[in-house]
Amino acid sequence: MTEKMPDFGRMKRLLEEKRAQFEAFYSLLLHYNAAFNLTAITQQEEVFHKHFLDSLAGESFLKQGARVAEVGSGAGFPSVPLAIVRGDLSFTLIESTGKKCNFLRTVARELGLKLDVLCMRAEDAGRTDGMREHFDAVIARAVAPLPALAEYCLPLARVGGEMIAWKGSEDETPAAQCAVQVLGGGRLRTVLYELPAGYGERMLVLADKVRPTPAKYPRGRGLERKDPIGQKRG
Repeated sequence: MTEKMPDFGRMKRLLEEKRAQFEAFYSLLLHYNAAFNLTAITQQEEVFHKHFLDSLAGESFLKQGARVAEVGSGAGFPSVPLAIVRGDLSFTLIESTGKKCNFLRTVARELGLKLDVLCMRAEDAGRTDGMREHFDAVIARAVAPLPALAEYCLPLARVGGEMIAWKGSEDETPAAQCAVQVLGGGRLRTVLYELPAGYGERMLVLADKVRPTPAKYPRGRGLERKDPIGQKRG
């Protein structure tokens, strides 16, 4: 099922309204990039299109006042751009690399954003009381193939919540539908879009959380990637 393409005219207006914060985030990104290996994209125009506007593509799918968890936060995409334009949202950023956690805490402090940064693995977070099945939305960008990503994300989403994954142009949904259903998700929906100025085709993948995740998931020990749910091993 395909949903309506994001309104990038509106996204650009949101970005311009918060231009000072986006410029400050860009400066921090450049300053810490060499030491922290945050992104291979450093030219300003590319960053604003491929990172900032791309992050904002999912903004309209986040409900007012939502509690949002981000899996594999890295340099803070999509969470930081979303937090800049949506002050009503609260974010819990889950990142396992210490230096990236330090960077994200610096960004939160310098930009005055509501970002709670947890330095831990997503599979551990998904088994932690107070986090499991707690969040209204769980988001991730460029973290893992969709079947594995579903096992990281869906245990964190409450029943009635959702998973939103930022992906490239290749459709991974056929390989992931079984895993999503096993983990308590509903039918996968896709949002196809093209970034402005010819910066490439992208896709959002969404799944509602319709029932509790079975207690055995996430499995941990790297099984989410090594042995994805519903995948046949040759």
